[in-house]
Amino acid sequence: MPVIAVVDYEMGNLHSVCKGLEKAGATPKITHSFKEIEQADAVVLPGVGAFDPAVQHLRSRGLEQPIKDTIASGKPFLGICLGLQILFESSAEGTQPGLGIVKGKVKRFIPEPDITIPHMGWNQLEIIQPKSIMWEHLPSQPWVYFVHSYYVEPTDPQIRAAIVTHGTQTVTAAIARDNLMAVQFHPEKSSNIGLQILSNFVAQVREEVAA
Repeated sequence: MPVIAVVDYEMGNLHSVCKGLEKAGATPKITHSFKEIEQADAVVLPGVGAFDPAVQHLRSRGLEQPIKDTIASGKPFLGICLGLQILFESSAEGTQPGLGIVKGKVKRFIPEPDITIPHMGWNQLEIIQPKSIMWEHLPSQPWVYFVHSYYVEPTDPQIRAAIVTHGTQTVTAAIARDNLMAVQFHPEKSSNIGLQILSNFVAQVREEVAA
Protein backbone atom coordinates (compact mmCIF):
# COMPACT_ATOMS: atom_id res chain seq x y z
CA MET A 1 0.00 0.00 0.00
CA PRO A 2 1.26 3.53 -0.74
CA VAL A 3 2.61 5.48 2.22
CA ILE A 4 1.03 8.90 2.65
CA ALA A 5 2.58 11.45 5.01
CA VAL A 6 -0.08 13.32 7.00
CA VAL A 7 1.58 16.55 8.10
CA ASP A 8 1.39 17.16 11.85
CA TYR A 9 1.59 20.83 12.85
CA GLU A 10 -0.91 20.69 15.74
CA MET A 11 -3.77 22.08 13.62
CA GLY A 12 -5.40 19.07 12.02
CA ASN A 13 -8.04 16.43 12.55
CA LEU A 14 -5.31 13.89 11.95
CA HIS A 15 -6.86 10.66 13.16
CA SER A 16 -10.09 11.07 11.19
CA VAL A 17 -8.06 11.81 8.07
CA CYS A 18 -5.87 8.77 8.70
CA LYS A 19 -8.89 6.50 9.13
CA GLY A 20 -10.26 7.73 5.82
CA LEU A 21 -6.94 7.11 4.06
CA GLU A 22 -6.72 3.63 5.56
CA LYS A 23 -10.21 2.80 4.29
CA ALA A 24 -9.12 4.12 0.88
CA GLY A 25 -6.26 1.60 0.83
CA ALA A 26 -3.25 3.67 1.91
CA THR A 27 -0.83 3.55 4.82
CA PRO A 28 -0.99 7.00 6.48
CA LYS A 29 1.91 8.21 8.59
CA ILE A 30 1.45 11.21 10.89
CA THR A 31 4.71 13.13 10.86
CA HIS A 32 6.49 16.46 11.06
CA SER A 33 9.78 14.98 9.88
CA PHE A 34 11.27 16.41 6.69
CA LYS A 35 12.80 13.02 5.83
CA GLU A 36 9.54 11.12 6.28
CA ILE A 37 7.67 13.68 4.16
CA GLU A 38 10.36 13.39 1.50
CA GLN A 39 10.26 9.57 1.53
CA ALA A 40 6.46 9.24 1.44
CA ASP A 41 4.63 8.46 -1.80
CA ALA A 42 2.25 11.39 -1.26
CA VAL A 43 1.46 14.12 1.26
CA VAL A 44 -1.77 15.26 2.90
CA LEU A 45 -1.97 18.62 4.69
CA PRO A 46 -5.09 18.70 6.89
CA GLY A 47 -6.11 21.67 8.98
CA VAL A 48 -8.65 22.86 11.53
CA GLY A 49 -8.44 26.25 13.24
CA ALA A 50 -7.20 29.75 12.47
CA PHE A 51 -4.88 30.91 9.69
CA ASP A 52 -2.16 32.72 11.68
CA PRO A 53 -1.46 29.94 14.24
CA ALA A 54 -1.41 27.42 11.38
CA VAL A 55 1.30 29.14 9.36
CA GLN A 56 3.23 29.98 12.54
CA HIS A 57 3.22 26.32 13.61
CA LEU A 58 4.30 25.20 10.15
CA ARG A 59 7.19 27.64 10.08
CA SER A 60 8.29 26.94 13.65
CA ARG A 61 8.56 23.24 12.74
CA GLY A 62 10.48 23.96 9.57
CA LEU A 63 7.72 22.54 7.38
CA GLU A 64 7.18 25.36 4.91
CA GLN A 65 10.04 24.39 2.57
CA PRO A 66 9.31 20.63 2.66
CA ILE A 67 5.71 21.34 1.62
CA LYS A 68 6.87 23.61 -1.21
CA ASP A 69 9.47 21.03 -2.28
CA THR A 70 6.87 18.24 -2.26
CA ILE A 71 4.52 20.14 -4.54
CA ALA A 72 7.35 21.27 -6.84
CA SER A 73 8.59 17.67 -7.14
CA GLY A 74 5.33 16.49 -8.69
CA LYS A 75 4.42 14.19 -5.79
CA PRO A 76 0.64 13.93 -5.21
CA PHE A 77 -0.46 16.48 -2.62
CA LEU A 78 -3.87 16.97 -0.98
CA GLY A 79 -4.78 19.92 1.23
CA ILE A 80 -7.92 19.78 3.39
CA CYS A 81 -9.88 22.77 4.80
CA LEU A 82 -7.31 25.04 6.50
CA GLY A 83 -4.71 23.00 4.60
CA LEU A 84 -6.17 24.58 1.43
CA GLN A 85 -6.24 28.13 2.78
CA ILE A 86 -2.63 28.29 3.98
CA LEU A 87 -1.43 27.47 0.46
CA PHE A 88 -2.52 30.99 -0.54
CA GLU A 89 -0.71 34.31 -0.17
CA SER A 90 -2.72 35.91 2.65
CA SER A 91 -5.94 35.72 4.64
CA ALA A 92 -8.50 38.20 5.95
CA GLU A 93 -8.47 36.06 9.10
CA GLY A 94 -4.97 37.13 10.10
CA THR A 95 -1.84 39.11 9.33
CA GLN A 96 0.69 36.36 8.67
CA PRO A 97 1.72 35.66 5.07
CA GLY A 98 0.54 32.34 3.71
CA LEU A 99 2.79 29.88 1.90
CA GLY A 100 2.12 31.60 -1.44
CA ILE A 101 2.11 28.35 -3.38
CA VAL A 102 -1.17 29.42 -4.99
CA LYS A 103 -1.69 33.06 -5.95
CA GLY A 104 -4.75 34.59 -4.34
CA LYS A 105 -6.32 35.50 -1.01
CA VAL A 106 -8.54 34.01 1.66
CA LYS A 107 -11.71 36.03 2.24
CA ARG A 108 -14.55 35.97 4.78
CA PHE A 109 -18.15 35.29 3.91
CA ILE A 110 -20.22 38.47 3.82
CA PRO A 111 -23.06 38.28 6.39
CA GLU A 112 -26.53 37.86 4.90
CA PRO A 113 -29.92 37.72 6.67
CA ASP A 114 -30.65 34.08 5.85
CA ILE A 115 -27.26 32.39 6.15
CA THR A 116 -25.14 31.26 9.06
CA ILE A 117 -21.43 31.91 9.43
CA PRO A 118 -19.60 29.62 9.67
CA HIS A 119 -20.90 27.77 6.65
CA MET A 120 -21.50 24.49 8.44
CA GLY A 121 -23.09 21.27 7.26
CA TRP A 122 -23.83 19.49 4.01
CA ASN A 123 -23.84 21.32 0.70
CA GLN A 124 -23.67 20.44 -2.98
CA LEU A 125 -20.62 20.94 -5.13
CA GLU A 126 -20.74 22.27 -8.65
CA ILE A 127 -17.88 20.56 -10.47
CA ILE A 128 -15.75 22.90 -12.60
CA GLN A 129 -13.02 20.43 -13.65
CA PRO A 130 -15.02 17.29 -14.47
CA LYS A 131 -11.92 15.47 -15.73
CA SER A 132 -10.05 15.85 -12.45
CA ILE A 133 -9.28 12.50 -10.84
CA MET A 134 -10.86 13.85 -7.63
CA TRP A 135 -14.35 13.50 -9.04
CA GLU A 136 -14.13 10.05 -10.62
CA HIS A 137 -17.06 7.72 -9.80
CA LEU A 138 -19.03 10.59 -8.21
CA PRO A 139 -22.43 12.06 -9.10
CA SER A 140 -22.42 15.37 -10.97
CA GLN A 141 -23.34 17.43 -7.87
CA PRO A 142 -22.08 15.51 -4.84
CA TRP A 143 -22.96 16.46 -1.27
CA VAL A 144 -20.01 17.09 1.06
CA TYR A 145 -19.52 18.45 4.59
CA PHE A 146 -18.25 21.98 5.26
CA VAL A 147 -17.17 23.91 8.36
CA HIS A 148 -15.63 27.30 7.48
CA SER A 149 -16.08 31.05 7.77
CA TYR A 150 -13.43 31.89 5.18
CA TYR A 151 -12.94 30.80 1.58
CA VAL A 152 -10.16 30.99 -1.01
CA GLU A 153 -10.24 33.26 -4.02
CA PRO A 154 -7.51 32.24 -6.48
CA THR A 155 -6.10 34.86 -8.81
CA ASP A 156 -6.36 32.37 -11.68
CA PRO A 157 -9.95 31.06 -11.80
CA GLN A 158 -8.81 28.16 -14.00
CA ILE A 159 -7.38 26.42 -10.93
CA ARG A 160 -10.86 26.03 -9.43
CA ALA A 161 -12.01 22.40 -9.50
CA ALA A 162 -15.37 22.92 -7.77
CA ILE A 163 -17.51 25.71 -6.36
CA VAL A 164 -20.25 25.86 -3.72
CA THR A 165 -23.05 28.35 -3.06
CA HIS A 166 -23.88 29.61 0.45
CA GLY A 167 -26.71 32.14 0.45
CA THR A 168 -26.07 34.34 -2.58
CA GLN A 169 -22.30 33.80 -2.46
CA THR A 170 -20.64 31.28 -4.77
CA VAL A 171 -17.09 30.47 -3.70
CA THR A 172 -14.25 28.07 -4.47
CA ALA A 173 -14.71 24.66 -2.84
CA ALA A 174 -11.72 22.86 -4.38
CA ILE A 175 -8.67 23.55 -6.51
CA ALA A 176 -6.60 21.30 -8.75
CA ARG A 177 -3.41 21.95 -10.69
CA ASP A 178 -1.15 19.15 -11.88
CA ASN A 179 -0.22 17.11 -8.77
CA LEU A 180 -1.75 19.65 -6.35
CA MET A 181 -5.29 19.14 -5.09
CA ALA A 182 -6.96 20.86 -2.16
CA VAL A 183 -10.51 21.05 -0.85
CA GLN A 184 -12.37 23.39 1.50
CA PHE A 185 -14.74 20.69 2.72
CA HIS A 186 -13.90 17.68 4.88
CA PRO A 187 -13.76 14.44 2.87
CA GLU A 188 -13.15 12.49 6.09
CA LYS A 189 -16.58 13.71 7.32
CA SER A 190 -18.39 13.38 3.99
CA SER A 191 -19.51 9.75 4.21
CA ASN A 192 -19.23 7.64 1.04
CA ILE A 193 -18.63 10.64 -1.21
CA GLY A 194 -15.65 11.71 0.89
CA LEU A 195 -14.28 8.19 0.97
CA GLN A 196 -14.50 8.03 -2.81
CA ILE A 197 -12.57 11.31 -3.11
CA LEU A 198 -9.85 9.92 -0.83
CA SER A 199 -9.88 6.66 -2.82
CA ASN A 200 -9.42 8.66 -6.03
CA PHE A 201 -6.43 10.42 -4.48
CA VAL A 202 -4.92 7.10 -3.37
CA ALA A 203 -5.49 5.69 -6.87
CA GLN A 204 -3.50 8.59 -8.31
CA VAL A 205 -0.72 7.89 -5.81
CA ARG A 206 -0.64 4.24 -6.88
CA GLU A 207 -0.33 5.28 -10.52
CA GLU A 208 2.59 7.58 -9.68
CA VAL A 209 4.34 4.86 -7.68
CA ALA A 210 3.89 2.34 -10.49
CA ALA A 211 5.10 4.73 -13.20
